[in-house]
Amino acid sequence: MLKSESDAEICKRRIIILSFSSNVKRELIHRFGEENGSDMAELTAIINLCGQIEEKENEFCIKIHTENVLVARKFFTLMKKNFNIECNISVLRNSQLRKNRTYFLSIDSKRERIAAEYIKKHCFEQAEDGNVVFERDKESTVCAMRAYLRGAFLACGSLNEPEKTYHLEIVGTNYNYCVQLKAILAKFGINAGYIQRKEHHVIYIKEGEKISDFLNVVGAHVSLMEFENIRILKDMRNNVNRRVNCETANLSKTIAASVKQVDDINFIDEKFGLDYLDKPLKEAAQIRMQYPDLSLKELGAKLVPPVGKSGMNHRLHRISEIAEQLMEGMKKDND
Repeated sequence: MLKSESDAEICKRRIIILSFSSNVKRELIHRFGEENGSDMAELTAIINLCGQIEEKENEFCIKIHTENVLVARKFFTLMKKNFNIECNISVLRNSQLRKNRTYFLSIDSKRERIAAEYIKKHCFEQAEDGNVVFERDKESTVCAMRAYLRGAFLACGSLNEPEKTYHLEIVGTNYNYCVQLKAILAKFGINAGYIQRKEHHVIYIKEGEKISDFLNVVGAHVSLMEFENIRILKDMRNNVNRRVNCETANLSKTIAASVKQVDDINFIDEKFGLDYLDKPLKEAAQIRMQYPDLSLKELGAKLVPPVGKSGMNHRLHRISEIAEQLMEGMKKDND
């Protein structure tokens, strides 16, 4: 229970401040693989993209460095859950940017060496094409790939606010691992793009439907529902805007055409009289002068007998041509 209204406002502000990307990651840190090898695949992705395994005198030391506390928490949990190992944790705070903190996690004792060797052996085995070799069982392989993508997004992924633009990306410093990610995404029917930004390699997705598929694959189902709700509302707004813009453009076009038609009819009437026109054109001119705001279809319906839209358009177009010819003739006479 909040103590006061001000406390409620502060809490609400904190919720608003959290980005959609952060909400996805907060959901994923509580998601663990149901099949054997899933946790190892997720660990592999985190180590590949924001860590390293150092080998000294035939012993391995795992190190992780990240600015995201959620990644640090997930790595710590996975190591504790699978190996009953607690990592060494240190925090470095940037003195210039007070909010920036970098978390360093490492394991390097004898017991940890066993875990490091296990991960090195089972998670970093690679095929000739450079892809990570997951469990051979098909179902386990799918679960491992899902977990690998989950770990990759946690480690170096980001997702723009869907109200603005659809853009998901995973940024790494190792080209091979990024190509690996792209290949795994393709296995789920998600065709991601690739670009290089200086020393970084970026795998990105810009289609809303494909981002929804990604959230489903990694198991962020709550975020997926929220993302889809935003997509629906956004599409509805876009459709309404398109219809309004289209109707506005058509209305502007109709008004502009009507104004020109009235001007042409007034010119003929003032200089030569409407009797200069034959009967069908005279009737069309009179009905347009009487109802300057009506559409062609509505004007045609008021004639006796009624005339269709194309017939009314033809008559008014012919009147404009006659007005232009008369204007040209008057100019030549004056010259």
